[in-house]
Amino acid sequence: MERWWVPGKLFSRGNMLKKYEFYIALIVLGLCLVIGSINPAFFTLPNFFDILRSSVVMMIFAMGVLMVLVSGGIDISFTAIAAFCMYVTAQFLNNIGYEGSIALAFLLSAILGLFLGLINAVLISTFRLPTLIVTLGTANMFRGFLLAFIGTRIVVRLPPGMIDFARWQIFQTTTERGGTVGLSFSVILLLIVVPLVWWLLNYTMLGRGIFAIGGDRVAAERAGLNIKVIQFFIYCFVGTLAGVAGIVHSSLIRNANPFDLVGLELSVIAAVVLGGARISGGHGTIIGTILGVFLVVITNNSLILMGIPSYWQTVAVGAIIVIGTGITALQGKRERRVGIMIDKKLGT
Repeated sequence: MERWWVPGKLFSRGNMLKKYEFYIALIVLGLCLVIGSINPAFFTLPNFFDILRSSVVMMIFAMGVLMVLVSGGIDISFTAIAAFCMYVTAQFLNNIGYEGSIALAFLLSAILGLFLGLINAVLISTFRLPTLIVTLGTANMFRGFLLAFIGTRIVVRLPPGMIDFARWQIFQTTTERGGTVGLSFSVILLLIVVPLVWWLLNYTMLGRGIFAIGGDRVAAERAGLNIKVIQFFIYCFVGTLAGVAGIVHSSLIRNANPFDLVGLELSVIAAVVLGGARISGGHGTIIGTILGVFLVVITNNSLILMGIPSYWQTVAVGAIIVIGTGITALQGKRERRVGIMIDKKLGT
């Protein structure tokens, strides 16, 4: 993983121009300027707060997906895990008449997510099954079990702690029209999850192992890395993050809908790939992932502001997947070609 925070190199022009993330940042900036020129409401404080609030759930998902893609795998079951966890947790807390804080909801949902992620981990690491097939199967299994045995009705009455969480704001301000707008407290979770994943990927042996098995699994095994333990951690961690994201989503929309979050996995994967993570594994950055998420969220937000029908969002996300995957594949091909040329010059 490239480290942007190396002293003396962070804002080096030559260094930045070589970064894929620099061009994504330019695209995000250009998109903001275009949208703002069409609809000035885009640059208002309420819209800025709304974009941040809309990014929270997708960003938490994206941090887990980044780890999976870097390891050379793919996970499409995380939204099914999130829906399962938020619905079961809300139902359980209602049934026992719980009226405490949201902490218990986070804890229960995270543990449930950890357990469901463990199912993926066992199937992938122990039986060495393809990650796409396993997560596709478990996603359908989790959704089917939820709808068949737990419930299909939307839970409209959430525990008071979850409702309070949706109301909490870091600060409030008054607009020119006399209304009040505030920054959602849920943004605080990004200040916990993002640095945690950044630290895991950059400053731990586990992070190096994740990059190693994504770059070359055989070489990683020969180097003595325990592939099973690393994959166990990745899929359990993704399940836990999905459980947390499920509670955030449920609290912000103030209900628990078992049909929610379907299809969001494509947008999340698109955002992470667009941020520079390669489907083939071995490469991906936190900064790129953050920019990719903002690009997808701003794209969706801008279509609404410009009055474009919502189904065009699907077209836009699909185009982002194709373009992002194509760019990262070409970049990887170019780097391999450069590596071969260097090897030839060195005579190795």
